[in-house]
Amino acid sequence: MIQPEMIRGQGDGVELQLASWPGAEPPVLAIHGLTANCRCWDLLAQAVSPARRLMALDLRGRGLSDKPESGYSIGHHVSDIAALLSGMGIERLSLMGHSLGAYIALAFSARHPELVDRLVLIDGGAQLTPQQWGKVTAGIKPSLDRLGVVFESFAAYLDQVRQAPFMKPWNQAVEDYFRYECEEIDGGVRSRIRPQNIDEERASLLSTDTSQYYHSIKCPVLVLRATQGMLAADDLVLPADAIARLQEDLPTAEVVDLPGIQHFSVLFQPSPERDRALKDFLTG
Repeated sequence: MIQPEMIRGQGDGVELQLASWPGAEPPVLAIHGLTANCRCWDLLAQAVSPARRLMALDLRGRGLSDKPESGYSIGHHVSDIAALLSGMGIERLSLMGHSLGAYIALAFSARHPELVDRLVLIDGGAQLTPQQWGKVTAGIKPSLDRLGVVFESFAAYLDQVRQAPFMKPWNQAVEDYFRYECEEIDGGVRSRIRPQNIDEERASLLSTDTSQYYHSIKCPVLVLRATQGMLAADDLVLPADAIARLQEDLPTAEVVDLPGIQHFSVLFQPSPERDRALKDFLTG
């Protein structure tokens, strides 16, 4: 597996950490989900690079990026990315986002259409009802339970996160991802993510009207949809009615259903259908 180069960039008043895999320009910028980090893209990088250069950032508050006490919303992340691209001299790129990252990528593409040539939404980006958000919140709860907890060792930390059924089968990419997010402190190890920052982020996302962005999208769009639930059959992030509304609002979007794939395995498990769709879209 190709390992990334780790680089630093400047966001809107914060320093951001990025992982970068080599490839052809213009680059693809990958934006992770709610409690993830840049190393969640290790597996997909093998499909994207070297046909395209892939950069994946740690959002503020995650990974090795700065962690201000407050300032966690789609608007803050859009401003960070705009500042990052300006500082790096990047004038054109593709965006790829998973979960929360899909909403951020969608918002950035709507606000800065001149910068984005292609947009990939991975299991995210649709306007959900409060009932649907409730099911998603219940589905991701096991991934939130690790935050703020001090474990006696990294092995104990892994014992906790291995219990989540959607992290199975376990593999090296999953372990590397969790190892990257841990920090050593007095008494053991913990996730670098502060629970209060995620609480602010979730409240902001739930109050966002996603439909405001659709009419401003000018570039081709690929939607990769996980069709299997996380803990239940109906805790899908892109349920059928939501994806139907999304296709009405973005009629040129190409939607690819991924059978047997759920919200987390879409990043961490092999999927020839996913890889083929990504390669065709990003290099077409």
